[in-house]
Amino acid sequence: MEVQETRVQTDRVLTIPNILSMARLVGVPLFLWLILRPEFGGPKSDGWALLVLALSGVSDYLDGKLARRWNQISSLGRLLDPAADRLYILSTLVGLTWRDILPIWLTAALLARELLLLVMVGILRRHGYPPPQVNFLGKAATFNLMYAFPLLLLSDGSGWIHELAAIFGWAFAGWGTTLYWWAGILYVVQVRRVVRADSTAD
Repeated sequence: MEVQETRVQTDRVLTIPNILSMARLVGVPLFLWLILRPEFGGPKSDGWALLVLALSGVSDYLDGKLARRWNQISSLGRLLDPAADRLYILSTLVGLTWRDILPIWLTAALLARELLLLVMVGILRRHGYPPPQVNFLGKAATFNLMYAFPLLLLSDGSGWIHELAAIFGWAFAGWGTTLYWWAGILYVVQVRRVVRADSTAD
């Protein structure tokens, strides 16, 4: 069972953690543009794309840590953090699939999981409940994928560094996809329990 957050939640918008999350969101279109530049006749900018992705990972770690340390956990922050994670995953899937670095089947598997979660969120809202909070398993899956994608982007080349990046990138992609679906199934179980309890109460 997930441990509940006991710290006070604030409705403030302009907090340092929220600003970091907003900056991550602004980085999403920049990251996608950098990945896709070669597809539209521009120079290859994978190094800059990797830098944006690395900075997003650092800010992802900092916004949660600072929110807890400074008691700045907010309703907005609870929405921005998972939204930024999903948008980075989506933009990376689009970019790497477009460049034929990721196979269609892997992209389809990850997008199908996101569609499943959207359906679950819709069911919860219909019963008057908020979206489920991100659990440890879901966060671990996201971290694995956020390691996998830059490594797979780095693998687009020749030489031992690119080959090594491909090996580790596919390892992280496999773990991340498995954990992503595992977390998704747990969300389905959680939603089913909530709906059942709601039906019983009625």
